[in-house]
Amino acid sequence: MRGQLDPQSSMFHYFSPESRVPADHPLRRVKKLADRALAAISADLNALYSSVGRPSIPPERLLKGQLLIALYSIRSDRQFCEQLDYNILF
Repeated sequence: MRGQLDPQSSMFHYFSPESRVPADHPLRRVKKLADRALAAISADLNALYSSVGRPSIPPERLLKGQLLIALYSIRSDRQFCEQLDYNILF
């Protein structure tokens, strides 16, 4: 018997990106190393920011983005933002 296509069921997919990336993928090790390095300079980063005003993007997130740009030879920040929509590894 031929199954029926349900257009609504494919509209929502709930899964963890962690569950989709292989456990032995090299980016997992790079992420751990980057997290350790950023934790070591966290106090210095905190000192650079004001306690008043609008919150910024966390510098750790920006630095991790720059690391991915370097690792994957992405030509620009704009192209990286586009790649974020396509690559679940990021």
